[in-house]
Amino acid sequence: MVNPVTETHAEGTADNTSHGISFGEALRVWLRVAALSFGGPAGQIAVMHRIVVDEKKWIGEQRFLHALNYCMLLPGPEAQQLAIYIGWLMHRTAGGLVAGILFVLPGFLSILALSYVYVLFGSVDAIEGMFFGLKAAVLAVVVQAVIRIGGRALKNPAMVAIAAAAFIGIFVLHVPFPLIILAAAMIGFVGSKSGSSLFQAGNGHKAASGRVLADADSALGGETPVHARPNLVWSLNISAVLLTLWLGPLLLLYAFRGGDDVFTQIGVFFSKMAVVTFGGAYAVLAYVAQEAVQHYGWLRPTEMLDGLGMAETTPGPLIMVLQFVGFMGAYRDPGSLDPITAATLAAILATWVTFVPCFLWIFLGAPFIEKLRGNAALASAMSAITAAVVGVILNLAIWFGLHFLFTEARIHRFGPIWIELPVWSSLALPSFVLSVAAAIAIFRLRMSVIPTLLGCAVAGMAWRLFGIL
Repeated sequence: MVNPVTETHAEGTADNTSHGISFGEALRVWLRVAALSFGGPAGQIAVMHRIVVDEKKWIGEQRFLHALNYCMLLPGPEAQQLAIYIGWLMHRTAGGLVAGILFVLPGFLSILALSYVYVLFGSVDAIEGMFFGLKAAVLAVVVQAVIRIGGRALKNPAMVAIAAAAFIGIFVLHVPFPLIILAAAMIGFVGSKSGSSLFQAGNGHKAASGRVLADADSALGGETPVHARPNLVWSLNISAVLLTLWLGPLLLLYAFRGGDDVFTQIGVFFSKMAVVTFGGAYAVLAYVAQEAVQHYGWLRPTEMLDGLGMAETTPGPLIMVLQFVGFMGAYRDPGSLDPITAATLAAILATWVTFVPCFLWIFLGAPFIEKLRGNAALASAMSAITAAVVGVILNLAIWFGLHFLFTEARIHRFGPIWIELPVWSSLALPSFVLSVAAAIAIFRLRMSVIPTLLGCAVAGMAWRLFGIL
């Protein structure tokens, strides 16, 4: 097994601490980054940039963007993968492990605590009201995500057409999300090879304004560290370890509990999601919600909104909501275990199979990112995927709104096609009023996500306790 602290490379055995930043100092910095990682990937990346580049001057602007561009090509939460990447650059494998684990640990513990409250005290009026308010805010946040990502991704008719096709595919034709991603990638790849300017990739996230820190002026310097140079033997060794850690538990679950066991289903399903989660958490949540609710029966539609509200109000990646989905699935089907014990184990399992692959992608590919970054066809494929994600997130917004704003929905069939539409007379007035208020707060008053969520939570509690709405 690779020792993350003492690993060596063919080029030499240098410990790469010439930058003068101790592992203890890095540990404190990554704890700070983790504690401040609210507001989705844009906010998390901004916090990381402010601390690591502007304040600590560990790495330069170009190296930061170079790492970020690579992380944007990968499935999974790009902000957490960026933390792994920078931690690995600074302190080798141990640094990447610490940075990546700390990035998700506060969110995991917070959502686990909220999940206990949810199942043990969810029938209490104040708790019910809090989650009711969070649902209204989450609906507005998802709509905001459609507009924000759409404004960035849909720059020409080709991208608009891909987004529209993705929406029709998932909302009307019920095409599985992974197939939509694959089709969009193929369209972008072929479009790039055709030479069309419509498929030229964008530049990703913008750099921060103000004075730019040159790579040569940073603590790490402008040269590539010895341990960060391509080394196929090390990459294969660490990949073998991480693959075993990721897939080993799934094989054991299948061998001892069978394919129909809830833990096996949770492990396999979220492992698949870890491979196809391009474009951020919102993109995959529509597919997760539909499968978890309609296929597996792990939770109800409104409970998915509750879990998303938890993830929005706690630090860490938004994809941490999958932890809540796994928690509820095992809580409802604990088998011979105590429900709380089963739910806790399922939450750990869902988190494990979601985030272990992130370390695999970074440690396997980071030394070779120059080749990937210069591949125009690959970048074009990712641009097409981002456009498709807009259509998928629109489906998510409609799905959430359908189940939150209305108390009844019916399925309408047109031959092989079926669409779920609301019964308009079942409009829930409190839900509508609070959702409009949340939309005004975000779009008109320009309030950030956290104050909006907290305000809606308080309003929901007031409605439930005192009948204000």
